[in-house]
Amino acid sequence: MQRQLAVWSRWLHIYLSLMSFGAILFFSITGLTLNHPDWFFSESTKSVEGTVPREWLHLQQPPPENRDESDYGHEVDRLAVVEFLRGEHGLSGRMTEFLSFQDECEVTFQGPGYAATARIRRDDGTYSVSIISNDLVSMLNDLHKGRHTGAEWSVVIDISAIISALVAITGLILVFFLKLHRKLRLSLAVAGILLILWMFRIAIN
Repeated sequence: MQRQLAVWSRWLHIYLSLMSFGAILFFSITGLTLNHPDWFFSESTKSVEGTVPREWLHLQQPPPENRDESDYGHEVDRLAVVEFLRGEHGLSGRMTEFLSFQDECEVTFQGPGYAATARIRRDDGTYSVSIISNDLVSMLNDLHKGRHTGAEWSVVIDISAIISALVAITGLILVFFLKLHRKLRLSLAVAGILLILWMFRIAIN
C-alpha cells in the first residue's frame, strides 16, 4: 500500500502540476498585483447621452401583488432598454441592477475592470451613461477575486483551488517517501506553516 501511495502521489503531483501550471501562475501574479494596486493602475471615464422610446418606460400593466411602493418595474420594458443600451453604446459586462422609480430608472452593467451606469428620465426617455474602464491589470485582479465574472469563471476558480490543494498535499506525501534530506524537507514544511500562522495572527490583531 505504501508503494502504491508513493506511485500515485508522484503521478498526481506531476500531472496535476502540469495541468494547473497556467492557473497557479495566473493567481500567483495577480495575487502580487492585488497586494500592490499602486504599481499598476489606470482608469478611463467617459459619458454618453441619448434617448430611449418613451413607451418602453410607461407600459400599461397592473402592478404585481405585494409590490414595493417605490418599485415601478412593472411599467418598464427592461429587456428592450438593456438591449438598446448595449447595441447603441457597445456596453459590455453583465446587467447587475435595474432600478425603476417613479421619475427615473437606473441600470448598472459590471464586468472585470468595467462598470457602466445609465440613468434614464421616465418623463421624456433621455438618459446619460457613465462608463468606467480600468486597465488590463485591474481586469485581471477582478478575475482573481471572481468579481463580476459570472458562474463560469467561479467554476474555474473552484477547480484551480482544488487542483492546487491536491498538488500541495501530494507534494507533502512524497516528502515522506524520499529518504534523502527527509528531516530537512519536513522541517521546512512545518516552518512554512508556522510562519503563515504567525503572520495570520499579526494580520488579525
